[in-house]
Formats: sequence, C-alpha cells, structure tokens
Amino acid sequence: MLANFRTLAIPALRGPALVDGVGIPRYWATVWASFLPADHALSTVGKKLSHLESFYQYADAHLGLGTLDNAIADFDAEILGDALEGYFMSIRNGPRITPASEERWQVAIQFVSELLQRLSRNSLNRIGQDELFGRFARFDLLHGKLHIGRRRRPESIRSLPAEVVEHLYEVLDPESKSNPFQNMASRWRVYTLFVLLLHQGLRRGEVLVLPIDVIKSGFDRNQGKERFWMSIKYNEYEDDPRYSRPSIKNSSSVRQIPVSRMLAQMVQEYCSNYRGRADHSFLLNSQKGVPLSVEAVSKTFQKVTDSLPASLRKILHDHTGSNSVTAHAMRHTCAVVRLNQMLSKGVEMEDALQRLRSLFGWSRESEMPSRYARAVFEERLSSVWMNDFDERIAILQSLPARSK
Repeated sequence: MLANFRTLAIPALRGPALVDGVGIPRYWATVWASFLPADHALSTVGKKLSHLESFYQYADAHLGLGTLDNAIADFDAEILGDALEGYFMSIRNGPRITPASEERWQVAIQFVSELLQRLSRNSLNRIGQDELFGRFARFDLLHGKLHIGRRRRPESIRSLPAEVVEHLYEVLDPESKSNPFQNMASRWRVYTLFVLLLHQGLRRGEVLVLPIDVIKSGFDRNQGKERFWMSIKYNEYEDDPRYSRPSIKNSSSVRQIPVSRMLAQMVQEYCSNYRGRADHSFLLNSQKGVPLSVEAVSKTFQKVTDSLPASLRKILHDHTGSNSVTAHAMRHTCAVVRLNQMLSKGVEMEDALQRLRSLFGWSRESEMPSRYARAVFEERLSSVWMNDFDERIAILQSLPARSK
C-alpha cells in the first residue's frame, strides 16, 4: 500500500513509498521511485506508485509474497514475463477498461524495464553483461509494445457556463446572505481560494503552496503605474507539514504571472483581517490554524456544488458533462477566457498559445494549449473579453452563451 514517510535519516523514504502488508517498504519500488525525474510533483510520484501497487498485489497473490522483488534482483526474465503477461490479462479481462487501466499497465512496464536496464548496465562481468542485454532486448520486444487496447476519447475541455460563474460570484461574496459558509473567516478564505483559481488559473496544488507574501509589487516606469505579480514556486520558508502534501507539478510550472490591483487588494484584506495568526507561512489557513489541505479544498467545492440550485446544476451538466464544480474547472475557465482575450486583441494563434504556456505553466512542447484552442472555437463564444481581468462582467461576457 502507499505510505508517506517523513524521515530524514533515509532520503529515499522521504515522501510517498510502497509498503507490504506488515509495513516494510517494497525494495525495488523504493529504488525505482528514487530514479524518477526530480521535477515530478509528489502527487505524480504517489499516483505512479499507487498504480504500481496493483502490480505488486497481483504478483503477491499469483506468484507468492516477495516473488516480484526477488525476480528483479535475480534478473529472472521468465518469472517477470509470466508476472507481466498475467497482469496484462487481468487488466484486459476486467469488468471495465478505462484510461487508468492503460496507465496501470504502462507503469508496470516502465518499472520492470527501467530496473532491468539499470541492472544490465551495472553488470561487472562483460560476458554476463552481454547476456543480460540480450535477455532485456528480448523481454522488451515481447512486452514493451503491448497496450490495453481501449481507444481513448479526447478529454473535453469546457469552461464553466456564464450562469454558474455569475452565481458563484454572488453566493461566495463574503457579504452574501446565501453564502453556504458560516463564519466570516471561512467565507474570506473560500472567496480568496475561488478568485485565485479563477483569475490566475492556478492548479490546486499551486494555490496551496503559496506563501503569505506571494504578491509582490513595483513601480513600472514605462507604464507610469504600480504593477503586481506573483511567483508560482515551492514555499522557500519551511517544510510542508501536511500529510497529502500539495506541490508544484514540474519545473515548467515554476513561473511568474501578473496580478491585478483588485486581486492584490483582496488578498491583502484576507491576510490582514481574516487569515488569523498561524505558526506557518502558507497563505491559506484552515479554521484550525494549519495550512489548508488538499482534502479541505475538495470538501469546499463539494459544498459549493451542493449550494447550486437545481436549474444551475442542469445547466452545468448540459454544458460540461459534469455534476460538480471543481478547482480544476476554474483553471479550464481561466484558460479559455485568457486565450479568447488574446485572440480578440489580434494576437496570432501560435503566439497566443506560447503565451498561454507561460501563464499556465506548461512546457514548450505541451499540447494542452492546443486543446484549449479547440475549446475556444467549439464554444463559439458570442462575445469577447476586452478589459483587464478585474471586473466581474468582463469574465461573464467572455464565457460561452448557453445553447438554446
């Protein structure tokens, strides 16, 4: 099962790791995880290890406890081949084939292949090394090209309907009588979270690692006015005490983005009057005085979803295919609006997509901006966003009109 270690004594066990039924770390899973790219977020490592755990459980059940680790140590291609082939068939013949099914299989292949490659390279015996390389090449030929075979449907990227966003602005206003959150501190925390996600297009993990002094300012001589910005990066002040530690997704996600004066003032209002005293440097503080958790964000948006009238839930489902308002839906909405804004101002598509990569923390090779470009045209936005991202109506005008 997946566990989260915090020890400094064994660096390889600091973070997510797999353990067996009695709590002992699975040896080769720990080795493999230590070789994963350093810019992988802890959540990404945890997800890969969760997929890998299902392979270990299959091997324990069908080949015996500890057999998988022993077979890797012995470079026993026959046992490893049997394990992978059996695991492949167990997934392929399962009751439901989903995109996660292919992910589980690919993680198992990646795990075995990468470890065998490293064992081959580190062989001290030249003759034995050649034999190992030959066995690995045969192994890769037999198993490396297998796929679960389910055709994936392209993910539909849709912004939230204008009616839903308008309702969220109204109901999450801290002064709103229909606000579903009770005390003023909770209302301001939720409103700050909502606006940071919607206006800045941040990922959930990114907004949770922001420090209290994230917003910086300086006088821009060229424009003759004060400018505001925030840096999306790891919190440099302290280690994260949360069990499910949020994190920056990868090195491309570390970036600096502009902030409107309105948003800067709102964050300052929250910090000065509603955040409360806390023994940590993270911006968003829970009711208990600890950093806001990933689980708390999910519960927050579930409560927001529950507050939607039935008519708006139907609009949400008809438009997005989803029954829930989520943190990531805010990011989708922001990306569609941002891209539409740039196009409406005459920015060429290729340039606009590159700017989108910088704003949202995607690599130069990422295909995500192109998917948002398709979303812009598929939505057939009836109006464009012409002003800075400061006014409520500017966002609403940029969102797609509901299909009649």
